[in-house]
Amino acid sequence: MVAVVDYGVGNLFSLKSSFEAIGTEVTVTADRETIARADRIILPGVGAFEDAAKKLRSSGLADFICEQAGRGKPLLGICLGMQLLFDKSYEYGVHEGLGLIHGTVRPIADVAPAGYKIPHIGWNALHFTRPNGLFAGLCEGDCVYFVHSYYATDCEDAVIATTEYGAPLTAAVACGNVLGCQFHPEKSGSVGLKILKAFSEMKG
Repeated sequence: MVAVVDYGVGNLFSLKSSFEAIGTEVTVTADRETIARADRIILPGVGAFEDAAKKLRSSGLADFICEQAGRGKPLLGICLGMQLLFDKSYEYGVHEGLGLIHGTVRPIADVAPAGYKIPHIGWNALHFTRPNGLFAGLCEGDCVYFVHSYYATDCEDAVIATTEYGAPLTAAVACGNVLGCQFHPEKSGSVGLKILKAFSEMKG
C-alpha cells in the first residue's frame, strides 16, 4: 500500500486517482499507524515552503516521516514535497527542511535568463544524469509537467534528472530510499503513471 500524507497541503486526490489507475492500493491519511503499515510513502505539497514545513511539524508528522525513511521505507516527495526533503529553503527568508537530502532550495529567478516567466509552468523534457529505478521504462527527453518558482541546488550527488528552462534545473533526486520529483507525475500523463508505477514497485 502507498500512503499519501495528508498534512493540509497538496494535490492529494489527483495522486490517489493516479495510483488507482495503475492498480496500486493507496490511501490518503494523516494517521501514523496507517502510514507505518504502508509499504511506501508519498509526501505531496503545493504552495509556500514555510507554511508547509510548519504544518508538517505541527501535525507531528515531520519526525515520524523521517523515522520511517530512516528504516528504509521508500519515500517520494512531489513538487513542494520534494523541496521539503532538503536542508533548507530560501523562499522569503530561510526555512529549515527535513534534511533527508543535503542541498538547498533557491529561486529559479536567480538562474533563469531575463524574459523567462516565473513560475516555470508547463511541459519540459527530462534529461537523466544517472540511472534510477524510478525512471524504469522511460526514454531520454520524455516530458513531464512542472509548476514551480524555486528549485533544488547544491545537491549534485543526489540529482538523477534535470530539465532545461534557460538553465539546467533539478527535476528529480534520489538518496537511497528517499526520492523526489520537482514535477507532478500525477499531471504528466502516461509518463507520470510509469513513474508512479515504478515507485509502487520499489523495495524497501
